[in-house]
Amino acid sequence: MIKDILKNADIRMHKATEVIRNELIRIRTGKATTNLLDGIKVDYYGTITPLNQLGTLNTPDIHSITVQVWDKSAVQLVEKAILNSNLGLNPMSDGQLVRIPIPPLNEERRKEIVKLVKKHAEEGKVAIRNVRRDAIEHLKKAEKDEHVSEDDRKHAENEVQKLTDKHIKEIDVILQMKEKEIMEV
Repeated sequence: MIKDILKNADIRMHKATEVIRNELIRIRTGKATTNLLDGIKVDYYGTITPLNQLGTLNTPDIHSITVQVWDKSAVQLVEKAILNSNLGLNPMSDGQLVRIPIPPLNEERRKEIVKLVKKHAEEGKVAIRNVRRDAIEHLKKAEKDEHVSEDDRKHAENEVQKLTDKHIKEIDVILQMKEKEIMEV
């Protein structure tokens, strides 16, 4: 029973870490990456469709992204979706090719983005701590129901804390890498 609780806690903490990793990938750093457009959905003939299902995404250089739209009638829809994405991007179409220049970030904007990144990281840490709290509650309930001894519960709580520390450290590493990437000129 303790193994199940620990395994479940580890899986949930890992998922929280992955969510943060994916959130931070989408945050703009001044370098072009197709991951920047991952969250963009296009209203394509009444169906909400991910952008990457309407065309081929490329990064011809570090300052631009291109979307080769497969359906010419969807070019304006793609442009509109990118404009409405709140990423601060200004797409331009050239036939079926949508060019998206990535403007360089100024110092003030970089600092704002770092604050946003730190906020996301803290949300991930809170999620991990919530998983820890749930796991400890399950352990206490198991002890109360006389499924495990007090010593086993305490040992398992230490294991849960080790998992928590491991995943929080992982988020800190991801955060440091992202901060360095953002502040790099």
